[in-house]
Amino acid sequence: MAFESEKTMFEIYRDTVYSGRYKVVYFTELDEHNKETEINRAMAGEHVFDGFLKNYRKDEAKAVIEQLLERLNNGERLDAQEIRRALAAHLAE
Repeated sequence: MAFESEKTMFEIYRDTVYSGRYKVVYFTELDEHNKETEINRAMAGEHVFDGFLKNYRKDEAKAVIEQLLERLNNGERLDAQEIRRALAAHLAE
């Protein structure tokens, strides 16, 4: 099991206030400058998927998330199980 400092909390959501596009927020990477704004945007949006990424090879996980966002923003419907399968190697349990 990973320690808290070895994983990154994230959420994929649809922005229902501004653009209607699917986005991701990496909560544990926010700083005091943008924390409140980003959390409020995610909370106002439509929740799609959340979890924790292992920090080991996190850049690869972020690339997978970007591909998922592209698919979602192009109109493809993905459920939580499909997203979990795509990220399986990168999720911290």
